[in-house]
Amino acid sequence: MSRKRPLPDDDFGDAPESLTRKQVQEAIRKRQPLIDADMRGLDLSHLVFDGMNLSRTKFADAVLTGCSFKAADLTYASFWNADLSECNFESANLENADFDYANLNGATLKGARIKKALFPLAFVPLAVIHESVRSGARVRMDAPPDEDR
Repeated sequence: MSRKRPLPDDDFGDAPESLTRKQVQEAIRKRQPLIDADMRGLDLSHLVFDGMNLSRTKFADAVLTGCSFKAADLTYASFWNADLSECNFESANLENADFDYANLNGATLKGARIKKALFPLAFVPLAVIHESVRSGARVRMDAPPDEDR
């Protein structure tokens, strides 16, 4: 009879598990911070994260259509390739956040802090981002090349 050896502690043994939509909704209801949470690939459409601490959260490949992040702390959050269409980031802290390849069409950034944030500049000019931060105008993106077909 052979026994499996236990994995060493540094083999991803303490890596956070990905949350479900239901777990995220419960955390929002209880107003619990979701620092370092893994929400990659989830459909979290139309949830309200207003005022929450979501620093270093992973939203890559998530569907966040119509979500509200008013005054949320999203420092170092990853929105890589996420659908953020029609999201509200009013007064949110987006410093060092990664929005590369994200769909920001229709999002608003009024009063958001965007220092060192990474935006999909191939599809939306920085001037459009700055105008949204200043005035609250909705971001309008050029269609990515694969959507022109």
